[in-house]
Amino acid sequence: MSKNASEKKVRRSLRVEFSILFIVVMAGMIGMCLVINKAFLERVYLNHQMGVVKEAYQNIDDASDDGSFTTDEYDIELQQICDRYGIELIVLDADSQMIKSSSGDADYMASVLWENLIGDTMMRRMPRQRDILEKTDTYTVQIEMDNRTNSEYLEIWGVIDTGYIVMVRCAMAGIRESIGIFNRFISFVGILAIIIGSCLLIYLTNKITRPILQLSDISSEMKDLNFEAKYKSKEKNKNELDILGDNINELSETLETTIKELKTANNELKQDIAHKEEIDEMRREFLSNVSHELKTPIALIQGYAEGLDEGVIDDPESMKFYCDVIRDEASKMDTLVKKLLTLNQLEFGNDVVKMERFDIVQTLKNYIKSAEILTKQKNATVRMADYTPLYVWADAFKIEEVIMNYYSNALNHLDGEGIIEIKLEQKDGKVRVSVFNTGEPIPEDSIDHIWEKFYKVDKARTREYGGSGVGLSIVKAIMESMHQEYGVKNYDNGVEFWFELETV
Repeated sequence: MSKNASEKKVRRSLRVEFSILFIVVMAGMIGMCLVINKAFLERVYLNHQMGVVKEAYQNIDDASDDGSFTTDEYDIELQQICDRYGIELIVLDADSQMIKSSSGDADYMASVLWENLIGDTMMRRMPRQRDILEKTDTYTVQIEMDNRTNSEYLEIWGVIDTGYIVMVRCAMAGIRESIGIFNRFISFVGILAIIIGSCLLIYLTNKITRPILQLSDISSEMKDLNFEAKYKSKEKNKNELDILGDNINELSETLETTIKELKTANNELKQDIAHKEEIDEMRREFLSNVSHELKTPIALIQGYAEGLDEGVIDDPESMKFYCDVIRDEASKMDTLVKKLLTLNQLEFGNDVVKMERFDIVQTLKNYIKSAEILTKQKNATVRMADYTPLYVWADAFKIEEVIMNYYSNALNHLDGEGIIEIKLEQKDGKVRVSVFNTGEPIPEDSIDHIWEKFYKVDKARTREYGGSGVGLSIVKAIMESMHQEYGVKNYDNGVEFWFELETV
């Protein structure tokens, strides 16, 4: 991933947003439940209890009518009703005699019943607070404050068809306590649900966001023109994200192919425009330089061949020397012609630049290994740091040609400590590859001419190792065909040649 992409920070991830939304929704629902309970549950519970006491009252009325009121079976049924709903009841006859009771303080409850029947009389010690909820000809439903216990009761009292006086009541404190217990239970369950739900949400969001983050990383790599990252989808039971990942993989492959074609076509177009006006001049210059460079070896070959033909020498050793000179010059001419043909193809645009993505570090390592024999012959020490893979856009074959020319040039001019150092430096989307060798710096008046065809700084030394003066011209032509920078820099103890490439 590029530096710019890695510096981007997600302000708030989907996982956090899901978690916040879940907690807010759960807390809101629990709060709403508590508010609704506070506002309506007591009323609902009160209505329910009103139905309970009215049902118990009606049950007593029905039992007294059908004659089952005095049976043991009905006593059991009545006790079950009281236990089930938490109510108390008493039944008095017209003479105030207790017929049935489920209260532990039946006498006090009977006094309360008579107070309700006769109203404010002398037997009441103090007035009671009542809130009548429902009143008919046969019964009254009310909420009454018991002054003795300072508690409120929901009561129904009246006279049934058989003349019995009935009172059924339940404590309001029990209702409110039940409501409080219910609300506390709801709060506890809600908090527990939030905790458990948050844990499950973290697990589920991790499972969901993991492929999304992977797709995000892949898209960032694609933005930086790195198409090696691929999404790994499930082979079976694919979901929408897996299908999206497969589509992104296909898009990545299509983009990589298209970009390669576009870059190749773009380089071809640039070359056509840049070379169109230079072709004629290059041809003239090429013929002139070839004639000049071939003049000396041809003259040497002709001279030594005539000497052999005319019998100037007759000893075998001298004849072998003449033959060696002819072979050596012919070999140099062959090398020169091959290099000139390569240079000619580059300068005339006949050689297509094939742009591709490759690891420049591995290319350097491979060449250094292949040139070990030459390095040992020169007793050179090669230094190169252990760089991580670095991908560039260029013609890999031609860049290897540039590396070969720089490296062979460094070996041929090696002196002093005998060190060759290869370095890479990244800056502004490019990498600079430099090849340094210890030895004599290039004279300042020659710096601007070393890239010219057939130019030689030290002709005697060039002659010694068989240099043609074309290698750096080939470097120049290759780098300009890819529209990249190149150059040379002098140091006190040596010379550094460099070139630049676009990084991926």
